[in-house]
Amino acid sequence: MVTDSLKGKTILLGITGGIAAYKAAALCSKLVQSGAAVHVIMTESAAKFITPLTLQTLSRNPVHTDTFDERDPAVVSHIDLADRADLVVVAPATANILAKLAWGMADDMLSTTLLATRAPLLIAPAMNVHMYAHPAVQHNMSLLSQRGVRFVEPGTGQLACGYVGKGRLAEPEDIVQAVHQWFNPHVQTQGQPQPLKGRKVLVTAGGTVERIDPVRYITNDSSGKMGIAIAEAARNLGAEVTLVAGRVSAALPDGMRIIHVESAEDMLKAVLTEMADSDIVIKAAAVADYRPVVRHDAKMKKKDSTLTLELEKTTDILEEAGRRKQHQLLVGFAAETGNLEHYAMDKLRRKNCDLIAANDVSIEGAGFNGDTNILHLFDRSGSVAEWPLLSKREAADRLMILLSERLKRRDAGEEQ
Repeated sequence: MVTDSLKGKTILLGITGGIAAYKAAALCSKLVQSGAAVHVIMTESAAKFITPLTLQTLSRNPVHTDTFDERDPAVVSHIDLADRADLVVVAPATANILAKLAWGMADDMLSTTLLATRAPLLIAPAMNVHMYAHPAVQHNMSLLSQRGVRFVEPGTGQLACGYVGKGRLAEPEDIVQAVHQWFNPHVQTQGQPQPLKGRKVLVTAGGTVERIDPVRYITNDSSGKMGIAIAEAARNLGAEVTLVAGRVSAALPDGMRIIHVESAEDMLKAVLTEMADSDIVIKAAAVADYRPVVRHDAKMKKKDSTLTLELEKTTDILEEAGRRKQHQLLVGFAAETGNLEHYAMDKLRRKNCDLIAANDVSIEGAGFNGDTNILHLFDRSGSVAEWPLLSKREAADRLMILLSERLKRRDAGEEQ
């Protein structure tokens, strides 16, 4: 584990009522050992499984259980805690707290504080396998994911109720690792696998800008969030990443080389220059299909009641990359509004891709500018994976793990 990597960070740890609450003691201890200031809020049910005194001793801070137990007259406790937190971790998170948070209920100290905080949320669910799979629980998690909540998925195994399945709280070490990566996304934690170490990954992100004149241009709704998340995921798995960034509305990450471009032609030149020694090329950018034939050097003046622009096709970057591909794994994105498999497979074959990540942008949560996506992956044999609504960070993590496994199998001669 990275020593003192959380120094100076304030973490609010919420503990809810499940048998896995006992693991929160180890989680709290490990966060404190990493240098974090930990403040604990327990629900009344959680206190039935583990005592507040245990968490108070481990955190070295008072434990909060009652909204009305105001110990400092100078502040309102739940607002003070909400404001101080750099990150809120809820572990274990029951189906009940997920429902409260999804639907805005605030009937105890923890749920009230969760509604009041503006800090990011990291949630580790734990419950019976059938509860976890229930449509209501999955729907609530989807709603929260759309709002930017990140989840540490539960493990699969023997549950306290006797069932075997998914629902067991992630191990404290895994949750702490997720916390470390939240604050230090490009810092490798001890024991974290780096399957892409020594590999070079090229990613494009954002929309392109095709100038009409110095103040007007043609562009699209791409925010660049998906491509940026993919670049971050590749970096976190040890890759040397080059990000070719067009017009984006999200913060660009550190820990990688960034090439800024504006037009489709700029992006084409950057990709063709960089792809030769790349192991994986992922074209997640939304590139303009057309550009103005004439680009005016001065601002066009308004004259007539109508204006006709003549457009010409831009060079298809993915198609050109497919023609020049040698050893690279080439991944394209397909934003469609229906008939997903047909168009994705057609694009994959025409452009000589190894994988197409397709999404139906007409579905809520899968379009441009949001923090979530719904991806369906295809290779030459057909459907590879179909993922539900996920945060773009989670979808990117899954995609890069899948690609790292494919690269490994290909190099071992197991996959052509």
